Amino acid sequence: MMKHIVFTLALLCAAPASAACYADYKAKRDDPLRLHYGVVELAEKNCKKAKAGDAISNRISKDGWTLLTVISVFDQSGLNAKKESAGDYFLRY
Repeated sequence: MMKHIVFTLALLCAAPASAACYADYKAKRDDPLRLHYGVVELAEKNCKKAKAGDAISNRISKDGWTLLTVISVFDQSGLNAKKESAGDYFLRY
């Protein structure tokens, strides 16, 4: 019985943690000039600032937006603090 418990605990500890990943960014659209600040959820593979830019650009470009900058990449603990600032662009893309 003890071997089964130890084995189960070992499997649980070895399982990768799947944490949510988010980024906030600034974008623009020309003619007329419009700016927005937004927050997006990212796949785990894009959860680095360097990779987040491409993922965000691909999403927002469909609506004519150009990514200006990725401000930060963060986990769920920082999500609620950014909701009000992002407004309509909170998890839109």
